[in-house]
Amino acid sequence: MNNVSKYTRQFFEAPKTEMKWTQRSYVDKAPVWCSVDLRDGNQALIVPMSLGEKLEFFQMLVDIGFKEIEIGFPAASDTEYDFCRTLIEQDLIPDDVAIQVLTQSREHIIEKTFEALKGCKNAIVHLYNSTSVAQREQVFRKSKEEIIDIAVSGAELCKEYREKYEGNFRFEYSPESFTGTEPEFALEVCNAVLNVWQPTADDKVIINLPVTVQLSMPHIYANQIEYMCENLRYRENVIVSLHPHNDRGCAVADTEMGLLAGADRVEGTLFGNGERTGNVDIITLAMNMYSQGVDPKLELGDIPSIAETYSKLTNMNINERQPYSGKLVFAAFSGSHQDAIAKGMKWREEKGETVWNVPYLPIDPTDIGREYESDVIRINSQSGKGGIGYILETRFGYDLPKKMRENVGYLVKGISDRDHRELLPDEVYSIFKKNYVDIITPIEITETHFKQRDGIEASVSFKFNGRKVTATNTGNGRLDAVSNAIRSYTGMDYSLNTYSEHALEVGSASKAVSYVEIVAGNGRSFWGTGIDNDIITSSVKALVSAVNNMLTKNLT
Repeated sequence: MNNVSKYTRQFFEAPKTEMKWTQRSYVDKAPVWCSVDLRDGNQALIVPMSLGEKLEFFQMLVDIGFKEIEIGFPAASDTEYDFCRTLIEQDLIPDDVAIQVLTQSREHIIEKTFEALKGCKNAIVHLYNSTSVAQREQVFRKSKEEIIDIAVSGAELCKEYREKYEGNFRFEYSPESFTGTEPEFALEVCNAVLNVWQPTADDKVIINLPVTVQLSMPHIYANQIEYMCENLRYRENVIVSLHPHNDRGCAVADTEMGLLAGADRVEGTLFGNGERTGNVDIITLAMNMYSQGVDPKLELGDIPSIAETYSKLTNMNINERQPYSGKLVFAAFSGSHQDAIAKGMKWREEKGETVWNVPYLPIDPTDIGREYESDVIRINSQSGKGGIGYILETRFGYDLPKKMRENVGYLVKGISDRDHRELLPDEVYSIFKKNYVDIITPIEITETHFKQRDGIEASVSFKFNGRKVTATNTGNGRLDAVSNAIRSYTGMDYSLNTYSEHALEVGSASKAVSYVEIVAGNGRSFWGTGIDNDIITSSVKALVSAVNNMLTKNLT
């Protein structure tokens, strides 16, 4: 890393603009979305999709709600050409959807492109040629005038062939490598193309300004877009489009700032697939809008299903931390995070809140097909009592007392730490049940009878270390009387400290669950839980579970 002097800034700042885009705080309406998964995304796959896979992917894009879908480069290969013809001849393109195809500014390629589109109800012919300094000097070795001639001649050929072929065709032009092109020259090229096409209100033209390679910080791109928007000819009949790649990891920021700066349309891919570091992720863009209360005009209510189909067809993996769509993006392992989320969810329920404002969760996971219990609260050695208690309450119906949550939390975290792995909700429940619920050894109560005599008298029959015994004692209530009976026979030194109960709402509404804390003579707390149809029986079971925990840990 000692060759920093070999690098220099390759971008060109736009001539001074008013930077009006900085006065806007968010994107307030959805752009026109164009998926380029089947062209830009497909060409970046190690193994490009087959015809059948492309057809399935196309249908998924239609179902999501894309109205413009770039399907390929028909003149590049028989596969691309056949895919285009299959869509048209089998009438697979809805009337409100336009397919988009790419073409270089060469006559035989343009001719074959229109041939592939023959009879298409709605198509966009996307013409491009490179305009950057690096491409002009190193690849094409042409002057600015020669680059303009390439663009103009291609525009004229597109116009000529549109008259020859049946179908409804619109035009798009991209100065490829726009971000490495002097803005004044990019404007000159685009205006030259627009002079050929002469867009009208009924025949609008798309000018696409791609971040073919990301060379600058996002605000530079936004200034370039504002400059172009303010100086393009026929602006009222021009749709300004963005096509950012992600070389500097700023594709989403580039796009959002570009939209603030006046762009109308976005080309991108699902989950950001594309050459090198990828294209802009349309799902992230759309969900960013959604999280601000703006309808993105795409149906993303089941992102897990979309992700599954995407991975199946492309053999690409989605990063676990990918915004919105990654498996772990809603996961909270930190104890403080889990506690805040659990309290936030409870607050929403108590207040009947409709506006989403839960700590650490920018959106409601259920809006995109995710689940709280399995997606949000994840249990490992870093987890806290809040998250573990939240799972036991929301998934299994146990509303543990605050002090018991801490006790259970330390146990569960210790097991996760020992095993060096995450624990699933069912495993958390299994640990809780094994260590706290209806424990019947070494003491198991078989029968209990109560009488009203100087308070409550309890006659308790129970097994203790394999022996059947009966003990009787009184107390200020049934549970206290049972506890005194057990202590009088066993000689155990503890006090009954905490008791609570509630209906077990998950699984069986007819059952009651009780929680009991006892404190040993040495100050240590032990907890037990009992479940039964009868509330008294459940409380006795909870007491015995706590006593058995105390006995088995040899801390009497």
